[in-house]
Amino acid sequence: MFVDTAKVFIQAGKGGDGAVSFRHEIYIDKGGPDGGAGGKGGDVVFVASEDLNTLLDFRYKPELKAGLGQNGAKRDRHGRDGEALYVKVPMGTIVRRDGKVIADLTENGQKVIIAKGGDGGFGNAHFKSSVRQTPRISEKGEMGDTFEAELELKLLADVGLVGFPNAGKSTFLSVVSNARPEIADYAFTTLTPNLGVADIDDGSLLIADIPGLIEGASEGKGLGDDFLRHIERTAVLLHMIDVYTDDIAAAYQTIRAELASYNVDLATRPEIIALTKIDGLDDDIIQMQIDAVKAVAVEGAEIYTISSSAHTGIKDVLRALRRKVVEARRLALEEDSDDDDEEYETISLGANQIAEGWTVEQQVDETGLPYFRIVGDKIEKFARRTDFDNYEGVNRLRDIMKKLGIIHELSRQGAQGNSLIEIGESRFPLQEQ
Repeated sequence: MFVDTAKVFIQAGKGGDGAVSFRHEIYIDKGGPDGGAGGKGGDVVFVASEDLNTLLDFRYKPELKAGLGQNGAKRDRHGRDGEALYVKVPMGTIVRRDGKVIADLTENGQKVIIAKGGDGGFGNAHFKSSVRQTPRISEKGEMGDTFEAELELKLLADVGLVGFPNAGKSTFLSVVSNARPEIADYAFTTLTPNLGVADIDDGSLLIADIPGLIEGASEGKGLGDDFLRHIERTAVLLHMIDVYTDDIAAAYQTIRAELASYNVDLATRPEIIALTKIDGLDDDIIQMQIDAVKAVAVEGAEIYTISSSAHTGIKDVLRALRRKVVEARRLALEEDSDDDDEEYETISLGANQIAEGWTVEQQVDETGLPYFRIVGDKIEKFARRTDFDNYEGVNRLRDIMKKLGIIHELSRQGAQGNSLIEIGESRFPLQEQ
């Protein structure tokens, strides 16, 4: 069963808590702190695999959870890290979180951490110093990333076959490859995309047969646009038209219009046109149909005539497709390289500013209670690791706020000792009561 969309609940492992412990051994007076740190929670990692071509497994396993980090222990023992969860997905899988793309797996073996496990908390041994020899502070482990991911599969193929139903796409694919799509003499025989590898000369082409389009497909008519996503990543389109079509020029223009309506970039995708089922037709009629298509085709379009059942013209089309694919892939690599160079500095700068910055805002909750909300990646991370039931831990967080300049900003905005502070999901008074 072919499935190209799915939703899955993802939960990375929580980090282990740090321990509070002191050495208690005979003949050792005033044993120091020896509480160990908690282990890191396991990550959820997606791995692209060329052996898969459907997201069906995620329909039956809608939850993915990595292992938990173990808590620290006495004698400065570090908790064991949680076991990472490795999940195989088809090449061409896009992962979205809250509508934003967080991963695009396009190469076999490519690994992407989809959800990061929480860091383990430090034990009290970490906080020992010359002025704090018996710290009773430990940190809680952070929660791992938890969210619902939207998965979408866009088949990665060199060539996408497009055309009206019954144009001969499935027959062509069955002849040039080892694929065995369903073939029959009626429209919409193909209900799901099919993939096949066609060998030509010293190379090969990965070809995707897309279910037949009709006028209005981009608006949901016929099989709709459910499968149009699978030609977005093809390097070249093979536009197949039944040579017996009455108005062959109109048929060509209709399919191109549907492609452009779905994604304007498809209108500029390199294409080759193939008039199919020419066996038994007079050469004059075939030439007339070629001329009709040429009159409305994009400039420089190559037009071929083929008969899949008679194996006529097949090699010429495959060679032309391979030539176009090689050129398209080369141009795409050059464009991607230029884009990466331009965007790198902007992305790096933005991420750095967010990590180091913080803001303070005065707010009022639903009960009318005023509080000061602090937002910032760094301070929020410290807050998540703070055990708010431990007054020494909360005081440490206040010290960190002071070092970062947050306490000064709170005072400037009128905060007093009993003012409530909110960081992340935690609230506490500015000063110890």
